[in-house]
Amino acid sequence: MRRLIILGIALLLALLPALNLTGLGISDFVVTVVGKWLCYAILALSIDLAWGYAGILSLGHGAFFALGGYAMGMHLMRLIGPRGSYGHPVLPDFMVFLGYQELPWFWWGFQSFPFAMLMALLIPGALAFLVGYLAFRSRITGVYLSILTQALTYALMLAFFRNDMGLGGNNGFTDFKELLGLPLNTPLARALLFWASLAALCGCLWLGTSIARSKLGRVLVGVRDGEARLRFLGYDTLQHKLFVFVLSAMMAGIAGALYVPQVGIINPSEFSPGNSLEAVVWVAFGGRGTLVGAVLGAFTVNALKTWLTSVAPDVWLFVLGAVFVAVTLLLPRGLIGLLEKRR
Repeated sequence: MRRLIILGIALLLALLPALNLTGLGISDFVVTVVGKWLCYAILALSIDLAWGYAGILSLGHGAFFALGGYAMGMHLMRLIGPRGSYGHPVLPDFMVFLGYQELPWFWWGFQSFPFAMLMALLIPGALAFLVGYLAFRSRITGVYLSILTQALTYALMLAFFRNDMGLGGNNGFTDFKELLGLPLNTPLARALLFWASLAALCGCLWLGTSIARSKLGRVLVGVRDGEARLRFLGYDTLQHKLFVFVLSAMMAGIAGALYVPQVGIINPSEFSPGNSLEAVVWVAFGGRGTLVGAVLGAFTVNALKTWLTSVAPDVWLFVLGAVFVAVTLLLPRGLIGLLEKRR
């Protein structure tokens, strides 16, 4: 029954861009906003895979999301070419403005879409492997790991704000023109990006569910509930934790890469620690350790945010804090736990 419900919801979501293309009452705004929510759902899913099953509470997944977005943004900036304000055939406008004479080496290859997508996976994955290996080998867990990942996110935000990084400084990347030869400001482009995000979400949900139901998933739950016992039984918990942490970071990178062409901008504010904290609230609200609950939480909280920031923008952060406290005290298993209890 749950699979049929998920399939039905996915089909209903897939109809939104089609209705927009045919002019049947669905506006461009709705398609863009729901497309963003799909990317947020992938991010929440990635956090739940690490936190809900392995007990790795990362407050730095916003950094992996932003790194994937920057990889896609670099590709989109390379495609502007002479259509930019300065008309340079190779250098983006901000580099011409800052006096760059040649393209930095780390921009090489980003004119290729497959290369950019590969980097959107590998860069977050490599960073997660480095941080995870050093932390898990030293047996840093719990609140100390959360503080470490949050500090990493903040450090990256400060670094990306620097103009001499060659990544757009505080303005970031914007004014994108096209993707795969298709202009981005068209209903067809919005529809294709929406469907790509929906397909990626379904793929990540299937992968996460397959892992959760496998022997690996049971071992991850054992790591969450009693890591010392697993080590005593002979399991290499370092490898299991490192695997799920890197995989979740790569999922977050995919979400960021799909997010950027839909919103049309990426800047260092995406590294803000508050974004990672908010994503953790989505997972807690929907139901930690359920995967489907993480997706439900991302949609519900962001729908509330979209409505509330339009009618009372000054109170949104207070409402978000109240939601987190209420869920922690009253709904420790989130919305999914409440639905299962009522059933």
